[in-house]
Amino acid sequence: MTIRTVAPGVVSVGAIDWDRRLFDDLIPLPDGTTYNAFLVKGSEKTALIDAVDTTMEMALMTNLFRAGIDRIDYIIVNHAEQDHSGLIPLLLEMFGGAVVVTNKTCKDLLISLLGIPESRVQVVGDRDTLSLGDRTLEFLVTPWVHWPDTMLTFLREERILFSCDLFGSHLATSDLFLRDETEWRRAAKRYYAEIMMPFRNSIKGYLEKVRGLEPRMICPSHGPLYDDPEVVLTAYDDWVSDDVTNEVVIAYVSMHGSTRSMVEYLVDALIDRGVRVRQFHLPSTDTGDLAMALVDPATIVIAAPTVLFGPHPAAVTAAYLANALKPKARFATVMTSYGWGGKTIETLKGMLGHLKVEFLDPIQAKGYPSPETQDAIRTLADTIRERHAQVAKDWKDSA
Repeated sequence: MTIRTVAPGVVSVGAIDWDRRLFDDLIPLPDGTTYNAFLVKGSEKTALIDAVDTTMEMALMTNLFRAGIDRIDYIIVNHAEQDHSGLIPLLLEMFGGAVVVTNKTCKDLLISLLGIPESRVQVVGDRDTLSLGDRTLEFLVTPWVHWPDTMLTFLREERILFSCDLFGSHLATSDLFLRDETEWRRAAKRYYAEIMMPFRNSIKGYLEKVRGLEPRMICPSHGPLYDDPEVVLTAYDDWVSDDVTNEVVIAYVSMHGSTRSMVEYLVDALIDRGVRVRQFHLPSTDTGDLAMALVDPATIVIAAPTVLFGPHPAAVTAAYLANALKPKARFATVMTSYGWGGKTIETLKGMLGHLKVEFLDPIQAKGYPSPETQDAIRTLADTIRERHAQVAKDWKDSA
């Protein structure tokens, strides 16, 4: 990734990772990612914001050489996770006068994770400033976006916000600024779902802080930059809001067809009642696609056969994911088919304790769904339609 000018005195020196397909050995990256890093040159001091992943050592060093950098005074660390901070130890060796600037929580993590000497760290607090001469960096401490150490850095004179993971997207692109909104929107929503959704209530407040700065540009640590910040701010307004859609996400697994038949009956019944459905076969579903689907729907259904005395492992994973991401859904339920017994319903319901939802009556069938089970599924579809209609009415009345 060649160096590119973001604004006068602000240069992008990060790296594009076109080929990475898994993050944290957990999150699929179908579109690769970028590790953004920025040089901010003042009349007296130079700051580097972020230090990229260790796998991109050559890219960062080459870009610093191309930028003609022989001195870095400050290394600004908005977040201690290693994809932002991995090369700090090397940079501190190369630039003996450099000081790491971060908040107290991040300092403690940097010492633990990377062995950064405490003597090389300068701690800043919320709304503290740092002078580069003719330029001023202001720091906004924003914990739990998505770690407890996160902060944002604002270049006052240029009104550029370096937003760390907030507003990012795992998207390898040659565009420095957002240009393909269709491609970006899917990647950004997926990123929000996988990483930011558990903290949406915190983010609501931070959106107000960000708008109060009136930034003319937002530069996240992953993905394209925004020379029209309203695009990403409006998207986040929608994603973090309490508004839900007239939609049901059904995540299912079936061993011999019985559970699948139950799902098919429910899907047909919901469609007949004007409710949108998204169906995910868990063994073949990308977890990122499922996470993204959980952002907006009013109802979540997990359907699984009973294996021995509990739920199929694929359904356990889906329940764990939904519970960890804490989507804004209002309703949830479980469907299962069993042979001789078990506690699939109790287990899956117990795994969804972080969801602030009304649990609708579960559906349980012994073997293939009987006519009575099919009636119960149609009743469930009626209940979902009624609940969704009430939610839509309540939202409209409160607007």
